Amino acid sequence: MDGFEQEVCQRLPLADATYRLLDFVTHDAFLDEIFARHRGASYEDVITFPLFVHLIAGALLQRDASAHQSFQGARDAGTLPASVVALYGKLKRVPLSLSQGFLAETTQRLRTVFPDGGTPLPSSLQDFEAFSFDGKKLKFVAKRLKPLRGVRGQVLGGKLLVAQHLRTGLAVAFEADADGEAADNPLVAGAVGQVRTLYPRTPRLWIGDRLFCDLNQTRQLSADGDHFLLRYQAKVGFHPDPDKPPRTGHDHRGLAYTEDWGWLGSAKDPRRRYVRRITIQRPGQKPIILVTSLLDADRYPAADLSAAYLRRWGIEKLFQRVTEVFDLRHLIGSTPQATVFQAAFCFLLYNLIQAVRDYLAEAQQRQPETISTQHLFLDVTRQLTAWNELVTVEQTLAWLQGVPRTAAQVQAHLRQRLAGLWKPCWQKAATKKRTSAPTPTEYLKGGHSSVYRILRGQHKLSPEPAKGGHKRC
Repeated sequence: MDGFEQEVCQRLPLADATYRLLDFVTHDAFLDEIFARHRGASYEDVITFPLFVHLIAGALLQRDASAHQSFQGARDAGTLPASVVALYGKLKRVPLSLSQGFLAETTQRLRTVFPDGGTPLPSSLQDFEAFSFDGKKLKFVAKRLKPLRGVRGQVLGGKLLVAQHLRTGLAVAFEADADGEAADNPLVAGAVGQVRTLYPRTPRLWIGDRLFCDLNQTRQLSADGDHFLLRYQAKVGFHPDPDKPPRTGHDHRGLAYTEDWGWLGSAKDPRRRYVRRITIQRPGQKPIILVTSLLDADRYPAADLSAAYLRRWGIEKLFQRVTEVFDLRHLIGSTPQATVFQAAFCFLLYNLIQAVRDYLAEAQQRQPETISTQHLFLDVTRQLTAWNELVTVEQTLAWLQGVPRTAAQVQAHLRQRLAGLWKPCWQKAATKKRTSAPTPTEYLKGGHSSVYRILRGQHKLSPEPAKGGHKRC
């Protein structure tokens, strides 16, 4: 590389860190192994799986850019040895098993260079690897396929059941169904099985919403020595144990709770399970009712379980960030297989930014959740855009090959590159509760007025909307 390109790479540390991590988790030899294990009936020809992954990465890392233009640019530069149509054809046929294996194995490789720390669980739950899980429909499918062009209404791509590691916030695995209207519960067994393979040596705690509170799922989630913490739903009957007196207390937020013990399911149901129920009172709102297989209230205090359940909201934020920040609203392909693979790649990009965020938090000695993923990713994409404009693909590969790729060496490089790097705009704004009463709604008489008159109080208001209204231009 010339001195100019080297100087560009030195001045773009966020882009360097992102490319370094992406290069580490998508190394060609590693991707070949993933493809061999999860390819199903698919095959490689001119477009190999590593090349396919790198081309998709190039399209997704250019925010608000056209994937078609990115593919055409690769074709013009000679890095795509086939037609753009052939690349789209490969994308639309990616097996669901390959998408699942791609996220699970690249994220496991990312864990080897993930900085220490994360957000710890409450003290009584430190021995567990805790996971939250939830379903996600893939929306915003472009109606490019011929059978979709005349259809009006929302069409869905695939359906995912995603598992998130609570301490690191990483999306570690998902189970997929090509039918976006599929139910969540049938996908739980597949996602749980993947996670158990990835985390085989430690007890696991599964945290889920009320949708998963049924006797089939509680049996599935408590297998292999695991435990569950679920929000209770009334359709599963709870029968208190008359020999176990209830207990009361207050959680870490000062909310009063009552805990009692009993059975989920009737006495005639062989799936019946003995559980602990925790009812948390919220002034002015419905109580939150949790059920758990962690029966020992002294070893696992209700306050700790309440705090752990609140962390389940992290998977909702994960879905929102992946959709809005990592551009899952603009799907490249229209087949279910294409939508699932793009989702897997967006989850991987989310995980990479989580790693960059945690390295910055470590250097700044602050908690990772105080850093805004959205603002950080915007700066990452700005640096990636500058990098791609000024540095060629060949020069980027030469730059990345300049540093060895062992996990320890990658960690050392990232710590050195990101040390002292900080912008105040990356700090996440504190959540504020709304204390003021909502502004009362009033309607303009006649249905219209001017800003000039409203600012001077020369308009007339009515508590009811104008009858008939006015047609919009």
